[in-house]
Amino acid sequence: MVSYKELGLVNTKEMFKKAVDGGYAIPAYNFNNLEQIQAILQACVETKSPVILQVSSGARKYANSTLLRNLAKGAVEYVKELGYEIPIVLHLDHGDTFELCKDCIDNGFSSVMIDGSHHSYEDNIKLTKKVVEYAHAHDVTVEGELGVLAGVEDDVVAEHSSYTKPEEVIDFVKRTGVDSLAISIGTSHGANKFKPEQCTKNAEGILVPPPLRFDILDEIEVKIPGFPIVLHGSSSVPQEMVKIINSNGGAIKNAVGIPEEQLRKAAKSAVCKINIDSDGRLAMTAAIRKVMAENPAEFDPRKYLGPARDALKILYMHKNDNVLGSSGKA
Repeated sequence: MVSYKELGLVNTKEMFKKAVDGGYAIPAYNFNNLEQIQAILQACVETKSPVILQVSSGARKYANSTLLRNLAKGAVEYVKELGYEIPIVLHLDHGDTFELCKDCIDNGFSSVMIDGSHHSYEDNIKLTKKVVEYAHAHDVTVEGELGVLAGVEDDVVAEHSSYTKPEEVIDFVKRTGVDSLAISIGTSHGANKFKPEQCTKNAEGILVPPPLRFDILDEIEVKIPGFPIVLHGSSSVPQEMVKIINSNGGAIKNAVGIPEEQLRKAAKSAVCKINIDSDGRLAMTAAIRKVMAENPAEFDPRKYLGPARDALKILYMHKNDNVLGSSGKA
């Protein structure tokens, strides 16, 4: 067994307390490869932001769990080289079984999410509690989920969403012992978060999604005051990136995200962790497509992955500075 402390990582306990008290959210960025983790760490060091490095089950299959763990271990040394040490959490995103969560805990993860939202309420509690008991025995923090987010991202697929029921949160938190709670208030996975018929159009003809249900968030905060809340599916889907992709051979249609001003409002509440993945994929894809279109003879991966990494870094610095409010909080 490898303890996360041996890797120089931290769990989310103190990180979330500071975020709730300070009115900001910790960035939770997914990574699958070297360029992504470089961009995340460079952005967070330069903005002096704490960070949660997220690994999905799909990422573990793609990149190998041992390699990912060692990338996270190297992240601690890398930020020292960059000149400013920031707290780093290694987190399992959307774990769906006890066995997967246990394996991550045994291999150096400092935080895990057990997503039992696809089960019945009682089975969700049973599964989540089992993970919490094992995780807490190793000082690892656990994120649970109530409510279902629609959309597709990696292995997470849901056709329909269901809002979190505020009347359930006290019972769920008490019976499971979770350290944080992912809720559903209108965010969604992927770049195509909403169907066109769910949206309106602004003066420029751009699709505008329905607003987040801040009334539900407010009610949850009343039920469990100060408890760490998490938002998944919180990419904004920048239209300039979609335009670059499509103008260079892409075919992304009806891509709509969560307005950044709504995420900033959420980050000032008890929402202390905001997950962003699709925006990073769009930034990298836009940069790669642009290089390939302008230099069709290019075949050196460094010549297109380097610009992709740089574009991702710029995006995440913007998120830390202007959306999450986490800059300067490390």
